[in-house]
Amino acid sequence: MDSLFLLRERFQDLYAKNSRIFDKGLQLILAFATFYAINANIGYMKMASSPVVSAALAVVCTFLPMMFTVVAASALILAHMYAVSLAALAVTALVFLVMYIFYFRLSPRTALIVLLTPLAFVLKIQYVMPVACALLLAPTAIIAIGCGTITYYMLVYVEKAAAGMKGADAEGLMSQISAYVKGVFQNKEMWVVVAAFVISYLVVYTMRRQSVNHAWKIAVILGAVVNIVVAAGGDMALGEETDFVLLIVGNVAAIAVGLVLELFFFSVDYARSERLQYEDDEYYYYVKAVPKLSVATPEKTVKRINERQETEIIDAAQVRRKSRRQEERKSGPTHDMDEVDRMLLTQSLRQDLDLK
Repeated sequence: MDSLFLLRERFQDLYAKNSRIFDKGLQLILAFATFYAINANIGYMKMASSPVVSAALAVVCTFLPMMFTVVAASALILAHMYAVSLAALAVTALVFLVMYIFYFRLSPRTALIVLLTPLAFVLKIQYVMPVACALLLAPTAIIAIGCGTITYYMLVYVEKAAAGMKGADAEGLMSQISAYVKGVFQNKEMWVVVAAFVISYLVVYTMRRQSVNHAWKIAVILGAVVNIVVAAGGDMALGEETDFVLLIVGNVAAIAVGLVLELFFFSVDYARSERLQYEDDEYYYYVKAVPKLSVATPEKTVKRINERQETEIIDAAQVRRKSRRQEERKSGPTHDMDEVDRMLLTQSLRQDLDLK
């Protein structure tokens, strides 16, 4: 455990020194992964589905706030929907508009969650999102997870029904819109997943705020169990098929991510916890104090050992000759200065005594 805490301290020091580089690098990777996933799943507009376009958009969004990445992803999805049909474009644009008006405009900080949720679905680890967000964020973040979930199932529906949505007249357009709305918002699997996310989020958030020992570990495990129970129970109740392998693997990944987050954000020493009591004129206060666990990073000292120098052997007579020359050089200028003083003294006396 000490090695893990030491690794955490070194990583935190490294991040503190280069936080801007890390943030922009992660933003670049996230933006490129988002645009690439969109183009790979619904790349119906050939001009916009090129990897070069994904890379260019990712580079531009790196130097802008995270909300601009969400806007660029929405615009890219709408471009592909336009290539499918006007019905797909109209319904998708209306859903995005409602999301923006009622949530994203009021809470732009959760843009990261909206981007991560569909990516988690693509990677088959979607159950990580409610557990991880409940450990770090307020309950309002569940709305962002719900928006990301709906966006993913919209893309899944368009991918399946794109062939039958092209080339329709006005009457066919209305039927396509109706089929699109029903196909997305009457999807029982989507609402089971949303219910599992909401219940798991609330359980994890409530549990991790308790004063019991190892509250975060208990919250993570309970959240994973709730995900499995609600998802499997909901699918069986609605007659839907459940992939238990992906369900279990996804929740094991949620537990692993939760433990890593606890290591970095909530490392405490329960063995040294204390219960304290305070009072004032109106209240008594009972407080449980748990000290944070930290490990001092050892400082490395580097010692340089000089190489052994060889001694040069010089002949004794040569050494004497060198020393004699140095003495002559030192004494030479002294004699010259004495002669100059005598000449100046003699000249001054001749001038004073008027001697020739």
